[in-house]
Amino acid sequence: MLDNLPRGTICIEDIEMGMTRYVQKVVTDSDIQKFSEVSTDCNPVHLDDDYAQDTIFEGRIAHGMLTAGLVSAVIGEQLPGHGTIYMSQSLKFLAPVRPGDLVHAQVEVIGIEIDKRRVKLDCCCKVDGKKVLIGEAMVLAPSRKFD
Repeated sequence: MLDNLPRGTICIEDIEMGMTRYVQKVVTDSDIQKFSEVSTDCNPVHLDDDYAQDTIFEGRIAHGMLTAGLVSAVIGEQLPGHGTIYMSQSLKFLAPVRPGDLVHAQVEVIGIEIDKRRVKLDCCCKVDGKKVLIGEAMVLAPSRKFD
């Protein structure tokens, strides 16, 4: 039994349709640099002001997967939370995220299979109310009935 579930973890038995959780984070130059180092994605559109100015974005942008990582943070920390296992994730990038942007990443429960411990989540990231990322995730949620 999961007697010592971390605070904030929501077990499959307690998840309801329409539940939402979110995080907000300002994406910094340091975040972009660190993500570049960890991912080994050193595309100059993320790192070089002069290069990026001559692209369709007319300036540097954050890695798309850095933005997607904020969705992962909501799932892994809040809904369902610690003990959650990712099964799949679809993503569509709609607009760039720039250094200094405040990203609002939110997930909403749109499907539940209690017997399989599966939760389907609608995922969305916004900057200034504008969608920059959308997608869906399927996760395996923690349960009070299983270790």
